[in-house]
Amino acid sequence: MAVFTQVSRRPVAFVLPVMGLMGALVGLFVGPAFGSAVVGIVFGATLSMILAYGIIVTDHLSRKAVRWLLPVLLAVLGLLFIGLTGVLFGALFGWFFGWFVYWIHEGEYRVKLHPYLTAGQVLWHYSFRVICGLIFGFLITPILVVMPLSFNAQDFFTFTPEMLRFDPAGYSLKHYQDFFNNAEWQRSFWNSLIIAPIATVISVSLGTLAAIGLSQSHVPAKRAIMAILISPMIVPLIISATGMFFFYSTMGNFMENTLGMGKNFVGYVKVVLAHAVLGIPFVIITVTATLVGFDTSLTRAAANMGANPITTFFRVQMPLIFPGVVSGGLFAFITSFDEVVIVMFIGSAGQKTLPWQMFIGLREQISPTILAVATILVGISVALLMTLELLRRRSERLRGLSPG
Repeated sequence: MAVFTQVSRRPVAFVLPVMGLMGALVGLFVGPAFGSAVVGIVFGATLSMILAYGIIVTDHLSRKAVRWLLPVLLAVLGLLFIGLTGVLFGALFGWFFGWFVYWIHEGEYRVKLHPYLTAGQVLWHYSFRVICGLIFGFLITPILVVMPLSFNAQDFFTFTPEMLRFDPAGYSLKHYQDFFNNAEWQRSFWNSLIIAPIATVISVSLGTLAAIGLSQSHVPAKRAIMAILISPMIVPLIISATGMFFFYSTMGNFMENTLGMGKNFVGYVKVVLAHAVLGIPFVIITVTATLVGFDTSLTRAAANMGANPITTFFRVQMPLIFPGVVSGGLFAFITSFDEVVIVMFIGSAGQKTLPWQMFIGLREQISPTILAVATILVGISVALLMTLELLRRRSERLRGLSPG
């Protein structure tokens, strides 16, 4: 547990290089916008050290006053050099700078750490967090860029000058209107909403039964069976799609020619079954992980009380493994909703899903509506992940791994 201690102020010779390094890092990202990353690094480091030195040597200004003056000063500089966009980023950087310089100068960065840590250990402690933050930014930035671009008033995939100036004329909802009013986009969207839930139900049903069966101690060759069942998520998707093409084409011909089923209906059946195959491994893995901590004495007690296996499953097992089942179902739903390769191999134009339509929009007509669709899909994914996290916490509470 961290020990709270009172530490003394750090000398100027320590604070200025740290602030200069932070300013250089910011200048590295801002500099290319003005034509040179080197100029941005030098200017950012110099400005940061000058501001930090002024704050340190000016003792008569209170900390609160500095925290208010810096955002105003940098917002004015941003307005002069960049425009309205510079006001926003200047104010945000000024607020962060005012907090960071005191955090370093007054030694607050060591308050919540153990007092016996060396300078190198403290440096690694915060360097590790900076590295993790940079990796997180590297992963999340491409997603965040799509969202404001979806409100572009022009049919471009780049930020227009009006958008950079925060001019209301540069923003519009026309791409969202095109998505909701375009028949092709709506048909693909409803196809995804039809295929993904049905494939999820099949995946959850078969995957849960398989996981429960493999959790039994008397099942022979469990590792080999598990490897076969989760192989769809290991084998490259293009190989799985090729194999499914030959298998489901034969099955489709039988259903159409022998059973007399309609071609469109058979197409939906093939896509649903193929997506169910992709989703089953996720259900097996999540449910198996939930069953690791399951107390088998509960099922034996239910059997001693006269409950049959079906009653035992729905009244004893399912309430305890339900978070794992739902988590696997969410993964299976996302896999089916986002899948594009297999549906292109075994589906037809009647089963065109939303990812397939997005692929066509990128390849054939460069439709900016893709940006609006991508933003909607990001919102759906975030909602599903939040649900998954709530279920994970509920599972931990039920299993006694966290306080209620």
